[in-house]
Amino acid sequence: MSVRRLAEDSVQPASFAFTKENAAWAKATINKYPKGRQQSAVIPLLMRAQEQDGWVTKAAIEVVADMLGMAYIRVLEVATFYTQFQLLPVGTRAHVQVCGTTPCMLRGAEDLINVCKKRIHPEPFHRNESGTLSWEEVECQGACVNAPMVMIFKDSYEDLTATQLEHIIDRFDAGKGSTVEPGPQIDRVYSAPVGGLTSLNAPEAAAKKAPSRAKKADEDSVSVPPSNAARARTDADETNPKLKTPANAKAEAAANAEVKGETRAEGESAPAGKPSLADKNRPAAIARPETPDDLKLISGVGPKIENILHELGIFTFAQVASWKKAEREWVDSYLNFKGRIERDDWVKQAKALAKGGEAEYIRVFGKKPR
Repeated sequence: MSVRRLAEDSVQPASFAFTKENAAWAKATINKYPKGRQQSAVIPLLMRAQEQDGWVTKAAIEVVADMLGMAYIRVLEVATFYTQFQLLPVGTRAHVQVCGTTPCMLRGAEDLINVCKKRIHPEPFHRNESGTLSWEEVECQGACVNAPMVMIFKDSYEDLTATQLEHIIDRFDAGKGSTVEPGPQIDRVYSAPVGGLTSLNAPEAAAKKAPSRAKKADEDSVSVPPSNAARARTDADETNPKLKTPANAKAEAAANAEVKGETRAEGESAPAGKPSLADKNRPAAIARPETPDDLKLISGVGPKIENILHELGIFTFAQVASWKKAEREWVDSYLNFKGRIERDDWVKQAKALAKGGEAEYIRVFGKKPR
């Protein structure tokens, strides 16, 4: 473990005092512990001191020690042991903690670290010239599925690229960090699969199976004699010797499906599938250009969906921007998206990207694509 020491005396403030609100909070926190056990409040009080000033100063350590009746060295031991305590001054607007553990490193954490070195300071735990930003590399922050990620104060920003992190740093440096939405910075909900659900996404099928499960429960609730409890049910169709099967009666076997309800009633339509590729509402396809547009910049389009669009001959933002309602409905049905194209407004996104690329997208939507 690295050696952690307090900041130089030249940057240490002369004194420390909790604000009126924090002092009341500290008193209430200390009172939560039994008499003689008030020292257990040392970590909460140090954290509140850090949240107030941005870092843990020598003066704050001494004030907390006096409040809890502890020797200064005991509180110093706590502050220097736990890496959650910042012992050096940090940026007044943002302290960026870049996760460098294996999942994040494999997904591009080094690029994020290089951004911090370029935009903030070449070395960690150093502030930029204006004192508003600082950074450090930390261990796992618990968002491995959404790697790579950073923590800024108490919020995490996940699924990052170097460009996205530059944008986030710029917003915080401008004092507009509250405008950046925490969490995944791509089209996913928390840690759900990129591009949407890949399983358990057919509620209609589950609804159809529900009655059969209820029927089975009713059948199982019937009392069974103990002598037969462990035996196979011979009255089931699968073990019924009287049932005609292809093995013993080919002609009569066809009636079995009707008995089990597997055949479609007369006049009942077949379940709907994908629309025909020859449908008149299918969007016009083009030959693959030498450099197709990156359709993944459209929120709602992941690598899998982009490949399907390429198979349909869709390679450019201009194509998507030109889709009429009937064409959007055809693509929506082909991708089995159930309205996502309209919800995410693919056409508006594509128009912005086709008109002026990322700059126009930011002007229209106030954020970078993806």
